[in-house]
Amino acid sequence: MAVETSSADGFRGARLTGTDFAGATLRDCDVTGLKIVNSYLGNVRISGFLGNVVVNDVDVSAFVAAELDRRHPERVQLRAMGTVDEFRAMWDTIERLWADAVERAGRLSEPERQERVDDEWSFVETLRHLVFATDAWVSRTVLDQPMPYHRLGYPHSELPAADAAAIGLDLGARPSFDEVLGIRTGRMALVRGVLADLGSADLERRCTRAPTPDFPDERHTVRQCLATVMREECDHYRYAVRDLAVLEART
Repeated sequence: MAVETSSADGFRGARLTGTDFAGATLRDCDVTGLKIVNSYLGNVRISGFLGNVVVNDVDVSAFVAAELDRRHPERVQLRAMGTVDEFRAMWDTIERLWADAVERAGRLSEPERQERVDDEWSFVETLRHLVFATDAWVSRTVLDQPMPYHRLGYPHSELPAADAAAIGLDLGARPSFDEVLGIRTGRMALVRGVLADLGSADLERRCTRAPTPDFPDERHTVRQCLATVMREECDHYRYAVRDLAVLEART
């Protein structure tokens, strides 16, 4: 039987020798300072933030970042955003990328659109998460709406179920692709409308609400809120098309 643990610090500072980790999965874990010595790594997949990652005395972090930029040039555009026009251009890019991804998903069956590839979010769950991100970072923070969350939004995995329920999210819901896509389309139009009305000075305005009631009490600028939403859009697009390719390869 597989060992399963969710202890926050159960292995901090541990020293493991001769241990079999074949087939193990680490999710949402802090492995800062991890050292693997004289071990066998094959068929290993790592996702997340990488910095100062040294493999056989070679720092591969810059190579990985450059390769991701080559495959996903929207990452470069995202980092370069400064002016209102650049924010609008970034949203144009995001809409174009997601239109293509949705078209690809539309050619799949409903069970495939609901399937979790390698235990990652399904395509439908990804769209639900982006609905939540828009509700939290645009409707609540930028537009100052106290409880804008659609019940079919899907929060980040760290949000406790009780907190999700407290803001009206239905984590147990199993909506169809078409149902979620309708909500998602409306949220994308909302962001486009906000950007259309945005002036240069508006970017530096500090918002009075946090994205969720449990969020640390700090003030974010409109610039930070919109950049967060767009980063979510780009990151989850990358994950979504990765998994779409797996599903498409079966047909």
